[in-house]
Amino acid sequence: MKALLDACVLYPTVMREMLLGVARAGLFEPLWSPRILEEWARAAAKLGPGQEALARGEIALVEAAFPTASVTPRAGDLARLWLPDAHDVHVLAAAIAGSADVLVTLNIKDFPRHTLGEEGIDRVGPDLFLHGLWGVHPGAVARVAEAVRAEAERLSGEAWPIRKLMKKARLPRLGKALEAAGG
Repeated sequence: MKALLDACVLYPTVMREMLLGVARAGLFEPLWSPRILEEWARAAAKLGPGQEALARGEIALVEAAFPTASVTPRAGDLARLWLPDAHDVHVLAAAIAGSADVLVTLNIKDFPRHTLGEEGIDRVGPDLFLHGLWGVHPGAVARVAEAVRAEAERLSGEAWPIRKLMKKARLPRLGKALEAAGG
């Protein structure tokens, strides 16, 4: 399965690490466009000095880890598509260019299901997407979650129960499932 990851799911660290971790585990093939990665870097810049450079370093690592993930939207798709927010057309066009099965985004209102459906693409939030992958591959998703939790604890110096960490990362269903399974 190919999934285009919108900038809004790449920018929050824990969410990104969960998504890319399960992609590294082979549970889906991630896609994005250069513009989506640029949006991630610009969003990080708003956090203060040095944050954009840090994000660009992370982006370079992600691009190296997934060398076939970057897709360029076709001009014809950019011209013909319409979405409620014209600034999001490039995301749908990238999904089409990459033959994505699903668009993973938090931006539900600007990606109407019927519009995406006409292009053969489904839309799903990251929590539901990851929860669905957990339902099929619980061990693999749990291992990724444990690695993400351990890194969060290392970086913050505080304990992070899995459910609390996932809830803070806007992944409450996944957190609840992991906790119930003993993660």
